[in-house]
Amino acid sequence: MTERRPLSISRLLLFVFACFSLAGAHAFKPAWSAQPFELAAVSSRPDMVSGSDILVRLNAPAGSGWSVWLGGRDVTKSFKPAEGSSVLRALLTGLKDGKNTIEIRIRGQVKSRLEVLNHLLSGPIFSGPHREPFFCQTEANGLGPATDSDCSAPTVVQYYYKSTQPVRVDYKAPQLPDGSLTPGFKPYDLSVPPSDVAQTTTSDGHTVPYIIRREIGVINRGVYDIQFLHQPGQPLPTPWTHPTPGWNGRLVYTILGGSCGAGYHQGILLGSIGSTKEPLLSQGYAIATSTLNNFDNDCRDHISSETLSMVKEHFIKEHGVPVHTIGWGGSGGAMYLYLAAQNYPGLLDGILPFVSFPDQMTNAPWVTDCTLLDHAFQTSSAHWSDEQKAAVSGLASWRACSQPYVSWEIANATRLCDKTIPKDLIYEPTTRPKGIRCDFYDDQTAVLGRNPKTGFAYRTLDNVGVQYGLLAFNRGQIDSEQFVELNERIGGFDADGAVTAARTVADLQGLRNAYERGLLMTGGGGLSEIPIIDWRPYTDDMADNHALFMSFIARARLIAANGSAANQVILTYPRYSSLDIWSLTKQQWTNFESVYPERAQYLVREMDQWLNNIAADGTEGSLTAKVARNKPSDLADSCWAANGEHIVERATYDGPGRCNQLYPAHADPRIAAGGPLADDVLKCQLKPLNPADYVHPLTAIQLQRLEAVFPAGVCDYTKPGVGQEVTKVTWQRF
Repeated sequence: MTERRPLSISRLLLFVFACFSLAGAHAFKPAWSAQPFELAAVSSRPDMVSGSDILVRLNAPAGSGWSVWLGGRDVTKSFKPAEGSSVLRALLTGLKDGKNTIEIRIRGQVKSRLEVLNHLLSGPIFSGPHREPFFCQTEANGLGPATDSDCSAPTVVQYYYKSTQPVRVDYKAPQLPDGSLTPGFKPYDLSVPPSDVAQTTTSDGHTVPYIIRREIGVINRGVYDIQFLHQPGQPLPTPWTHPTPGWNGRLVYTILGGSCGAGYHQGILLGSIGSTKEPLLSQGYAIATSTLNNFDNDCRDHISSETLSMVKEHFIKEHGVPVHTIGWGGSGGAMYLYLAAQNYPGLLDGILPFVSFPDQMTNAPWVTDCTLLDHAFQTSSAHWSDEQKAAVSGLASWRACSQPYVSWEIANATRLCDKTIPKDLIYEPTTRPKGIRCDFYDDQTAVLGRNPKTGFAYRTLDNVGVQYGLLAFNRGQIDSEQFVELNERIGGFDADGAVTAARTVADLQGLRNAYERGLLMTGGGGLSEIPIIDWRPYTDDMADNHALFMSFIARARLIAANGSAANQVILTYPRYSSLDIWSLTKQQWTNFESVYPERAQYLVREMDQWLNNIAADGTEGSLTAKVARNKPSDLADSCWAANGEHIVERATYDGPGRCNQLYPAHADPRIAAGGPLADDVLKCQLKPLNPADYVHPLTAIQLQRLEAVFPAGVCDYTKPGVGQEVTKVTWQRF
């Protein structure tokens, strides 16, 4: 049964504790500090509030005659103690847009002041001006027509339950926009409670009816989805009460959807209860997400972080502060987890990236390289075997480089446009030069900046000086003529993403902005202070681009930025085709779901324990040190053999060990061209071409041809890239 209720503007936003002193200077505080007469924002940073209300916490000596005032209103009676605590909390409503002041007074004298900056429920807060046009999809998400231009709609609460009776499932039926149910689930009729409700036992030992409460609504123009176990008619958890028996107090924020979409539309939720959510819901975890957290819909990490912060604040105001917030995401979602931990520390307490990539900025060079390589191979005068092509690509097989989803589209001005965008609004160089450009770079204009000469975003794509196939040539896998001709023919892309004979040259300002503003996962920011469990099934030899070496790229960057990657654990599981997840046949679902729930529950429990250990560590030392030393005793780098054997050994890119024998890591075209494992050089510094760099001889004519290809020199990977730096500044505004 579906229950509708009006959308409340006084419901939403973020996380992270911060407070302002009496003088108004704000000092970030990651935890509550029990000082006399202190106010602290609980639901969000005080400068990033939205929805006209805020959950605050107050410490004041008993009997001191204190009062609290909000903008001239006495709000003292709003404060009440949380269950089992003397600390007072209040949900203060009626905030005006912009600056608000909350004061603690004693006999008219101000003892403490908290400055609050309130924003609209529709945003933006820090992501920059709203993108226009923006197309609503509330009806496709089951919310009915949008009520305004920001795609607002009434909030909907639904209940589902797991049945003890067999449920007929059509495995070949596509998922509905608002989510077809996982096998075994039915809608729960509030007026006629069903008699076939199953039971489930949560991670903290409570056995409860297996009934799921689902709330969907609109925040920051995206459709959010919050779910947890709850029996209708029983009290819901609040900021003043302990979690109910169905909720274990933890929140898992899921980042679903892979690839990289250019946005301009609201997007559609990926199922109501799916294989990702059900095993965690059954354990008592609350699950939250939004359509603007789906990278296939919109892969701007700053808009995704803003949305996460606002949805999480809404959750906190409604249900209280989670003990931990754990990030869960695969592929494009895994990219986001790394970037969120780096750029917006505090939103997530631990992350579980699945089949990870470090970021889309890293992906762009090698996926576009695959298109250029394919073009060069097809026009070559020499014969190229698939083995030789694979050697040049660095990947386990050439198919992994030539699949349709590995292509130039990321750089193309139109190919990433969603079907919801009318064609007559999309860029066309002659008839619509000011139309919507849907490539990755123009999607990131707020971060990269705009080139005043072209009007397009600054681009970081560059292959000047890259010697494609260098390692393959030095290893004798390709001959000298193949090496020379390949680099003569490789070419590049123009501003619209069309292949050109000339190589691609990056904008220097774009390079500086990409590193400085966190578009690249550099290992800096907050990444050293968060536990990371990076896990994947091994798919390198299955023509899949979710390759194992991506986990080692992340590790190399963590080490370069922080001197250690002790906060990251890499886990490798046996092979299975990742495409089976989406092929909805009964056998494929059975194969996938037979192992996925167990792994999901195990990994989230391990992260939960890791975070519990960190919280209980009262010894001296930095948070980075505490994260490193508090892993659960049974959690370490490891792999699993096909027979289920668990092999525990330090994960290395190319070192000895049984895991590397079972699951060898590969590379991409830039690493195969001599680039570093960190794969973080967007544009290389150059050095003179030197014949001594080649293991095998080149003729004088071949050297002359290479000098013509590289008139300014070849890549010097002993030096950092042009504009390269470790991202230091967090919580940036655009």
